[in-house]
Amino acid sequence: MRLLLTFLFCNLFTGLYSQEILELRSPLAEIHLSNLEIVSLDTRDQIFASTASGDIYLFSKSGKEINLFSPPRQARIQQLEASWTVNIFTFSSDLQEYRVMDRFLNPIAENSLLLDNVILPKAATLGNNNVIWVWDESDLSLKSVDYLRKQIIQSQPLNLILASDNLRVTEIREFKNRLFMNVPESGIFIFDNQGNYLKKVAIQIEQRMCFYKENLFWVEGKNLKGYSLTSQAFLDLGELPSGNLGSVQIGQDIITFVEKDRILVYALPERLKRIK
Repeated sequence: MRLLLTFLFCNLFTGLYSQEILELRSPLAEIHLSNLEIVSLDTRDQIFASTASGDIYLFSKSGKEINLFSPPRQARIQQLEASWTVNIFTFSSDLQEYRVMDRFLNPIAENSLLLDNVILPKAATLGNNNVIWVWDESDLSLKSVDYLRKQIIQSQPLNLILASDNLRVTEIREFKNRLFMNVPESGIFIFDNQGNYLKKVAIQIEQRMCFYKENLFWVEGKNLKGYSLTSQAFLDLGELPSGNLGSVQIGQDIITFVEKDRILVYALPERLKRIK
């Protein structure tokens, strides 16, 4: 009986331990980039990366440099989004302007976000139907702007809704008709596609949000963590190859991690492919 219990315990322990290891093989590529800041992947697993001066590099998933965009006015960008089907979106709060580019990093539209009722834009993201969502720190409001007509569609003051006068918003992102706002000191706030507040998730991170299927992922310590947007369950995908990874982005067949001035590119693990 003792031998049977020992056998069952060992198998149970082995099963639990195997669930704690995220199987990542050798990197497909290591991309070194001085003053690296933001990484974003498009729908073809091309890698877009920005630097502290606002330069944007385009790499293949094998690490080959394909293109480079250097803006006329050098400034840090707070948002870089390549996950849209057609366009690339960037936003700089230093310059208080946005830029929309094609897949080859050719500018299509660029303009200031300073309008009559937008005073201090600190975060912005591209939305559906020619909309840019803007976090205006001057009046703590979430605003949607029709960037073709340069008109504010709506404005939602959030200090009363979120019960705070000090909202440090580091990123907003639209994903599947919902808007996600990262406030590291509080959590991630979720809104519908009209800007109506839905809920807050207790995830406090100082990194870029990463969406894959119906999940939100982030790096926590040495592990890859996740949150299911459908079941509201928290996930632990296991230990990562390094404890110094700063952020994660997941594409169709690759997963990337940022480690200081380096992007590590791996094939997407089977466990992540099977996740819903």
